[in-house]
Amino acid sequence: MGLSRVRAVFFDLDNMVIDTAEASRRGMMELQRESEGVPDVENTLIKASPFSIKGPMLHQVIKLLQSKYHYREEAKVICDKVQVKLSKECFHPYSTYITDVRTAHWEEAIQETKGGANHRKLAEECYCLWKSTRLQHMTLVEDVKAMLAELRKEVRLLLLTNGDRQTQREKIKACACQSYFDAIVIGGEQKEEKPAPSIFYHCCDLLGVQPGDCVMVGDTLETDIQGGLNAGLKATVWMNKSGRVPLTSSPMPHYMVSSVLELPALLQSIDCKVSMSV
Repeated sequence: MGLSRVRAVFFDLDNMVIDTAEASRRGMMELQRESEGVPDVENTLIKASPFSIKGPMLHQVIKLLQSKYHYREEAKVICDKVQVKLSKECFHPYSTYITDVRTAHWEEAIQETKGGANHRKLAEECYCLWKSTRLQHMTLVEDVKAMLAELRKEVRLLLLTNGDRQTQREKIKACACQSYFDAIVIGGEQKEEKPAPSIFYHCCDLLGVQPGDCVMVGDTLETDIQGGLNAGLKATVWMNKSGRVPLTSSPMPHYMVSSVLELPALLQSIDCKVSMSV
């Protein structure tokens, strides 16, 4: 590819390197499908830790949903409510724990659907089931692996993601993407997250490059693109899968792509423009 101007590329994680939204959707679908397909059983309480549900525990949780609370028909309603709450989630990693926030989503959804109180135990079980299934579906697809491997022959690659330390580290481990990047920076581990310039400068220091050498690639205008602009990076690239038109008040990226696989050609184009201007 012969890149000579761009020295480093910063990638967002969620819905960029991995399809987080699809993994979340599939987690919800599996929870709903299991709750509809498991026969009724006698009232049972789960004695194991609510944060260790895997394998056989998945079926035990669904049995609990049906036998203790008779949630066969209500399961989808509860899942839909949680999905809405996740989409509106406002999480501050320095003052709250993501497990508490998301367990509360389930607890509220159950209470809104069934009424009553003291649904904490069931909420913990539902959250852990959704979380474990979601992580199973967080994979790095072969085309993206190949693209990253080729890019890394020419430029430094860094994964830059906002969010809770534990949650993001679990995703990174699940999709096994560490080996494709020279460094990984998680907002929840830093003093400031995107779009603060400081986290971008920290990334530059890790790679031994200047902001003017770097390109930020992400799907969120308010954090990825605004942050890249704030830090004075060479370019920002917005991945816009849906083709939506940004609001006039939104940060304006230098470039836009509909797939991360378009990035190598775009980087080559950026370098060509720089070469012609020298």
